[in-house]
Amino acid sequence: MEKPTGIFVVNTTKMRYYFFTTFEKYNISGVANMKEILREVGMISRSLDSISNIEFKKYDLTKGQYLYLVRICENPGIIQEKLAEMIKVDRTTAARAIKKLEINGFIVKDDDHYNQKIKKLFPSEKGKTVYPFIKRENDYSNMVALSGFSESELETIFNLLQRVRKNVEKDWEFVKKGNKRDY
Repeated sequence: MEKPTGIFVVNTTKMRYYFFTTFEKYNISGVANMKEILREVGMISRSLDSISNIEFKKYDLTKGQYLYLVRICENPGIIQEKLAEMIKVDRTTAARAIKKLEINGFIVKDDDHYNQKIKKLFPSEKGKTVYPFIKRENDYSNMVALSGFSESELETIFNLLQRVRKNVEKDWEFVKKGNKRDY
């Protein structure tokens, strides 16, 4: 199995309430500290995000912009809508971050050859220069966070987190379309 790579960031603010009430509503119990799982994920996410924001400040990358730059470097020619979906943010949030990256010279927008309304996103030379540093930081963070785990444990963690993400994505898609969840 291929080891997961890339920057892993999760915002658990809204998920936390959902899981707490679901546990109570469906009387889910039996696992010690079950309600604390997403809090742990959130603390890990915020810690790594905070470290990255501090370390990437010297490159003029602010608050989470590195996530967008990494995805654009890994997927040159991606369109804004797909990027927003990949990062799990709304289009307005993505548009703001993309605009800042463009203004600061990290990315360039290019017209699609077939549809002039579509703008493809590419890393600029500046973006390509910064990307290896972001990748090294990510590799180091992964090494530190996952040290001491066996190959089997890493595979289990990855598979379980993918299942959690897929569960949450259903609600994310549902709410994103203007629906309200019944909790």
